[in-house]
Parts: sequence; C-alpha cells; structure tokens
Amino acid sequence: MGDLFAWLLFFLMLVSLLAIIVYQLMCLADLEFDYINPYDSASRINQMVLPEFITQGVLCFLYLITGHWFMSLLSVPYLYYNVTLYMKRKHLVDVTEIFNQLNWEKKQRLFKLGYLIFILFISLFWMIWSALEEEEHAF
Repeated sequence: MGDLFAWLLFFLMLVSLLAIIVYQLMCLADLEFDYINPYDSASRINQMVLPEFITQGVLCFLYLITGHWFMSLLSVPYLYYNVTLYMKRKHLVDVTEIFNQLNWEKKQRLFKLGYLIFILFISLFWMIWSALEEEEHAF
C-alpha cells in the first residue's frame, strides 16, 4: 500500500510542476501579446523558478530513496539542466532582455512541459500498475 501512496505523491508533485511550467508559459504568452508589461511578466516568472527547481529536486530525491531507479534516472537530465542553469546564474528572466529571449524562453519551457508530460504518463502507468498489483494481493 505504501508504494501506491508513493506513486500518488509523485503524481501530485508532477502535476504541480506542470502547473508551474504552464503558468510561466502563460506569463510569456501574455507578454508576447502585450497584455502585461515586461517587469510584471519577469517578476512573476522569476517567483516560480526556485519552487520549480526545488520541487524537481525533491521529486528526484524521493524517486531515489523509494527505490524507483528508472524514474530517478529519467528525472536526472531535467535536474541536471536546472542545476546547470542555477550555477551559471541563468535561471532568472532578465527584464531588459526578455523580448530578445522570448522565443528561447518559450521553447525552453515547452520542452520542459513535454518532458514532464512524458514522465507523468510513465508515473501514471506505474501508479495504476501498483494499484492493480495491490488488488491482486488482496484476494
């Protein structure tokens, strides 16, 4: 039963990561269509960057300590990319350069979104598998 709860926790963390990425994409889209000024857009995006990085790091760590090696290995490239951005101090959006980097920022977040959706589907598969396995052992 504990494995099922672990997968449920992983699923909820992945959904929260997806919500953070979609929020950042919405801020970039609002900026592109001139619904919001660059300062507000950059500050909203920058507020969500560290929670995204921390949530991803915790998720990868939880995969590791619960013994889900395959999912941990799938999460490592995304974690490595986030750590690299943070170490190079390129994790925040610059207000003065946001229009020049708008396409890159959108592509980066769309790639993250696709990657997280892929991991979400695998996690959902394992959660259903774990639930069915628990049901078999109950009978």
